[in-house]
Amino acid sequence: MAFIIFYEKPGCINGGKQKKILIRAGNILECRNILTYPWSTDNLQPFIAGKRPQDIMNYTAPAIKEEKINPVNLSIEEAVALMVSDPILIKRPLIEVDALFIQGFDHPELKPYLGEWDSSEDVITCPNLQTLSCDDQQKEEKP
Repeated sequence: MAFIIFYEKPGCINGGKQKKILIRAGNILECRNILTYPWSTDNLQPFIAGKRPQDIMNYTAPAIKEEKINPVNLSIEEAVALMVSDPILIKRPLIEVDALFIQGFDHPELKPYLGEWDSSEDVITCPNLQTLSCDDQQKEEKP
């Protein structure tokens, strides 16, 4: 069991599924709204260190879907500046656990926190539907 800070876009159905997986594995979550969190280059950096812009940006963000932004054409500095100014551009979830800073639910370092989940269900792409809050979900999952 671990204490996890889970940065999410509230209302994302797959974010809700991800939270359920983590809670069922016995973890305690503190959920934070990725869209309203006060991001800066410094506090975003641990999640994205060593990655390319195309690997750290949310391809379902309107500006990317509408081709106003192409992550492949950005420097890392440009990508980070855009994400800090418009957090919908940040690939999610962001997860802090045991001194790890993880971006995305498919990251190998997250595996020890997933319990019995077998990864057969797609929980990556959020179709943008309403889900339970983190506190409500944890109450629902307790025996």
